[in-house]
Amino acid sequence: MIFYTLLVILAIQRMMELFIAKRNEKWMKKQGAIEVGQTHYKWIVIVHMCFFLSLFIEVQWFQKVVSNWWVWLTLLFVIVQAARVWAISSLGKYWNTKIIILPEADVVLKGPYKFIKHPNYVIVAIEFIVIPLLFHAHITMILFSVLNVAILSVRIPSEEKALKLFTNYETSTQQHRRFIPIKKP
Repeated sequence: MIFYTLLVILAIQRMMELFIAKRNEKWMKKQGAIEVGQTHYKWIVIVHMCFFLSLFIEVQWFQKVVSNWWVWLTLLFVIVQAARVWAISSLGKYWNTKIIILPEADVVLKGPYKFIKHPNYVIVAIEFIVIPLLFHAHITMILFSVLNVAILSVRIPSEEKALKLFTNYETSTQQHRRFIPIKKP
């Protein structure tokens, strides 16, 4: 029952995020935003969809049960979801699942972006570990953690390049310390 409840919660969350992303995409493109990374985006979608499919199959096929560490893993999951909301709300209309850059826009350096450049990718990486661990789905955890690293090794450089090309990203991030939320002297 816990497994199905979690899957429903995650499905609703992802659908809400896609709705927000689509709304933000329309707004940004009306403002003159540019989309990059379209060729790898489909692979991100495929990996994320297959993650849930793999999780479902592994838990059902091998009749996995909830971990003895479920209280701590659930607490970590809730913290990660709060961090996800923090990251999305910090970017506001600029947040998207795609790489959509508004030329000449100031880079957002608030919320978790004060501390790290790509908090949402860290959040997803943690989810790809915590969610399977909740149900002893070790194959899914290992496989999709590796696939996520492969996808991000393409995604992050593409996003960084676009941000450097179209915004004040390079100067903003050079003047701002990560992990210490103050401007450099």
